[in-house]
Amino acid sequence: MHDEQEALPAAAAGERPPIYPLPENTAHEAGHTAADYTLSTRTQQRIADGVPANTRRAYTRQWALFTGWCATHGRIALPATAHTLAEYTSQLCEAGQAPASIEQAVAAVRTMHRLAGHPGHPATEAARLALRAYKRARAETGGRGQREAPPITIDALRAMVAACDLDTPIGRRDRLLLVLGLALMGRRSELVALQREDVREVADGLEVTIRTSKTDKDSAGETVAIPRGSHPLTDPVAAWRDWLHVLDQAGHTTGRLLRRINRHGTLGPSLGADAVNTIVRDLAIRAGVPSADTVTAHSLRAGGATVAYAAGVPVAVIAKHGRWAPASPVVLRYIRAVDRWRDNAMRNVGL
Repeated sequence: MHDEQEALPAAAAGERPPIYPLPENTAHEAGHTAADYTLSTRTQQRIADGVPANTRRAYTRQWALFTGWCATHGRIALPATAHTLAEYTSQLCEAGQAPASIEQAVAAVRTMHRLAGHPGHPATEAARLALRAYKRARAETGGRGQREAPPITIDALRAMVAACDLDTPIGRRDRLLLVLGLALMGRRSELVALQREDVREVADGLEVTIRTSKTDKDSAGETVAIPRGSHPLTDPVAAWRDWLHVLDQAGHTTGRLLRRINRHGTLGPSLGADAVNTIVRDLAIRAGVPSADTVTAHSLRAGGATVAYAAGVPVAVIAKHGRWAPASPVVLRYIRAVDRWRDNAMRNVGL
């Protein structure tokens, strides 16, 4: 059955724009007809799916908040003026929202305008100046910028694995989650998406295929090499073999690698991204890791980059291994955190 063809609608003032790109010029040119400006439902969905699901959800939520605010205050959301965006930004500041959330809101408004055929609108200079003033005021009154998850060190990782009951399926799963999270410098989305067949044992350790990632927009995939470990608790190969035994006993010879497990030890569907955060934080608390209440799944990714740099691994190698963009400012933050102690100006001055 063929998808019904439908013309791309132009979003009316104040309406939520569609999630697929609109042509910049919908006028019929040089013999074009309505058919030349038509997309099937399936094509529209594919275009929408080209944007990562997490980004789609975040931007959809932010856009709904923005359009709701505009409706309440008698303003047009699409196309919005620079004045409207600046006033909305100021209102978010007044509400005490985190600067990172406000920046996401501004980005969402701009993106939705671009998708609706208004690239470059609304102008953001006034909104960003208002946000800059807000950040300064927060800093002066003791507020902090974006809260970052503390990196997990190797000692902390071992303590967290030691807190797992390795005689149970849950303990073995959690051990593999922790070790892969740090050794892969893995994102939550990458970890929960792993299939059993994506991990392969080789002579030197494990080869893990990441089918798609945040920086792999074309889903070309990448195979990451993870060497064998030197400690029995955190050896990736040992963790993999132990969990493989659990999967085999449960008859899961294919499908998702990391699975939900109920209180009776029965394996279910794939593990959710939010569950990964909960597992990592709970184990950090049980292991007595410093600032355990602020630990997240990202702490494993940050920890992988941090311990690698401290061990002398070049930045470019770390960025490639962790699937960061080559000039990612995130990697540079991890590096600076190591350097401020390793290359400290006051070290060995006799204080």
